[in-house]
Amino acid sequence: MPSTPSPSPGYAPPGQLWLLPRRAQEGLDLDHRQVLAVVEGAYRALRGGGSDNPVKTVVDGPDHRSLSYSMVARDGGTGTVCFKAVHEADPRRTRDAYRFHSFAFLVDDATGEPIALMDVAELGPLRSSATTALLARAARPDARSALVVGTGVQGRTALPMLVAALPELERLQVFGTHSEGLRAVRDGVAGREVEIVTDLERAAGEADIVIGAAGLSVTREVRRAWMKPGAVAVLLGYGVHPDVCHGADHRIATDTAQMHATCGDLRGPDGALPVVHAELPDILLGRAPARRHPEDVVFAYNSGMAVTDAALGRYVADLALAAGRGEKVDFW
Repeated sequence: MPSTPSPSPGYAPPGQLWLLPRRAQEGLDLDHRQVLAVVEGAYRALRGGGSDNPVKTVVDGPDHRSLSYSMVARDGGTGTVCFKAVHEADPRRTRDAYRFHSFAFLVDDATGEPIALMDVAELGPLRSSATTALLARAARPDARSALVVGTGVQGRTALPMLVAALPELERLQVFGTHSEGLRAVRDGVAGREVEIVTDLERAAGEADIVIGAAGLSVTREVRRAWMKPGAVAVLLGYGVHPDVCHGADHRIATDTAQMHATCGDLRGPDGALPVVHAELPDILLGRAPARRHPEDVVFAYNSGMAVTDAALGRYVADLALAAGRGEKVDFW
């Protein structure tokens, strides 16, 4: 059961708003295991915990010049309401003009007082990688090898969180096309070796866990025929071909409605999507299986959910408050 929300510690005086830009969040003592626990708690609270997470609103600009979306959610465990907005310019990187801006406005639902307006450029990948790790651990708790496709922000956070969730992993691999990103992924897991692979088909065929974390400019994708029996593919960006979704033996998702709203690239020629067999909140509560048979190839769809932004945003805000970060401005 979710914990009873504690009284607001007083984030800003009446009439003021507490701003937490990216620089105010840098260097906070974030523990990956605690992040996993916070995100898992948010998913569990979606089932009878006073939480709510409506489907996001998405606007795709003409000729894919931009991608914008907004989300609102309430996390019952912390009593936090989150309003999140994201805008990406040139998301396909076709005009060399890529820009990304995102923020979240957090409110304490018990007191009605605002908590903070915070940049979430780093928070988003953090909660996404935690969700990926939860999906992977549920579907393949005995995994010994993992492959990440993509070296952007999502790709760089995937392996450290996965290792926190599955410390018994022995082999870590990454596939990408940008040397700087490859180095960042390789150096991002303290005390562990990360192999840079060039043969994606071979690496995918040997991996227990495959994570598609690339951006829209991805050049290669893992195919269903490459995956070995019992493997799981988690898609949170690009890098896993739609035929993995359609050809999987078992399909799981964070939320089916959210998946239908955001995964246009996965639809078949008739515009349809295959059935989703289980959702993450039910899997975590033991109400639905993450796989049915040991030999199943499992496809997992990780769609961002604002309820995790609410819970994790509150966690980060409390760390920042204790560290004396941010600034308070007259606003209302």
